[in-house]
Amino acid sequence: MKISVIGTGYLGAVHAAGMASIGHDVLGADIDAAKIALLAGARPPFFEPGLPELLQSATASGRLAFTTSLREAATFGDLHFICVGTPQIVGSDAADMRFVNAVIDEMAPHLKPGSLIVGKSTVPVGTAAALQRRIDAVRGPNVIEVAWNPEFLREGFAVQDTLHPDRIVVGTAGTAARETLEQFYSSLIAQGIPFIATDLPTAELVKVAANSFLATKISFINAMAEVCESAGADVTTLATAIGHDTRIGSRFLRSGVGFGGGCLGKDIRAFRARGEELGAGAALGFLAEVDSVNMRRRVRVIDLARGLLDGSVAGRRIAILGAAFKPNSDDIRDSPAMWVARRLHELGARVTVHDPEAIDNAQAYAPELTYAREVETALEGSHLTIHLTEWDQYAELDPTAVMRLVDLPNLLEARNCLDVESWAAAGWHVTALGRSLKNRPPHQSGPGGLSMTTIPTQIRGEQYA
Repeated sequence: MKISVIGTGYLGAVHAAGMASIGHDVLGADIDAAKIALLAGARPPFFEPGLPELLQSATASGRLAFTTSLREAATFGDLHFICVGTPQIVGSDAADMRFVNAVIDEMAPHLKPGSLIVGKSTVPVGTAAALQRRIDAVRGPNVIEVAWNPEFLREGFAVQDTLHPDRIVVGTAGTAARETLEQFYSSLIAQGIPFIATDLPTAELVKVAANSFLATKISFINAMAEVCESAGADVTTLATAIGHDTRIGSRFLRSGVGFGGGCLGKDIRAFRARGEELGAGAALGFLAEVDSVNMRRRVRVIDLARGLLDGSVAGRRIAILGAAFKPNSDDIRDSPAMWVARRLHELGARVTVHDPEAIDNAQAYAPELTYAREVETALEGSHLTIHLTEWDQYAELDPTAVMRLVDLPNLLEARNCLDVESWAAAGWHVTALGRSLKNRPPHQSGPGGLSMTTIPTQIRGEQYA
């Protein structure tokens, strides 16, 4: 089939390349000319494992091209996938639908009769019906149909999730649109991937419901970490024990500094806002506490850092390991690592940030911080090292070797994925969120009498704007 993909961010670029790789003719469209120039040259404008190779093969085959003209995209083929962003409105929890609406308004007059608009963006329930009314006002009823096909991509695994999804969900108002999408995805369905056909509101709810459940599970184990810190218990053992319960499962039960990125936080807030509009606000009220727990973990890292440095980080050199919100990505949107780094800087710390892929984005976002291209440079002379993104590179560090670089071997493990016992055995003073580590090194003092005694389990939380 011939399709257009409108919006070439994480979702759109990977969807366009993926659909071309399974045999469709694809035209990707975006108003960002610089982004389109990169993609046309088979160069992704962001880091995503496997995407450069996928773009290279898809463009070389002649099945993938790019344009900055939405009018050209509107006349290309009969399926048009909407993949533009729905960010949070400034000063509100609601989703900003301006970009989706703008695409519809610009394309609607030029679409071929019988075309199918397929939304993939994460939107408030009821959006598809609203867009249908918007199109009908321009083209008349029963000329262009709107369907919804939510995405379930994980950054760092987006190519895999596109070519081998765990399910395909489509919401339509009629049989013809459902059959068209079933045919479009036939090669994936033939692999045994479940194809779930439903109505428009249910399809719109699937993504936000899934994200809300995931966020709740992450915040649950982080709430348990708060309890463990107060009780002197170990949240990692707790998570292992409850994860063996088949009703619960072990995935996403790793406690730490919490979730970030461009999806979970803004999606659960937008879901709550839409629930209020629908009169179902009470049903989603728990998401406010999910959000609160998540943000408290960032504040907890600040509190612990201050406690480890005798109550103040002012003038202290702090190495931040990680800038991206998750590994295998250069995305710093709502990154807990960057939140922590900036707050420490505001408190007077001399912060140096390292990340294998996200340095350029981080530097553009927070130029006031210092950045290092090599992890050894970031660690040099530090009084405190904080691990904030789960890159394999950090797990592979030799704690004995890198201890020679720092002024004080203080490690604050905020992701609970390092071998903290090995770090402690090498002589590091290790503090990990939600854990009470045994056999800590004895009291040490660094230059200037900087104490390395164990901090209290209860440190006053402080909210930072």
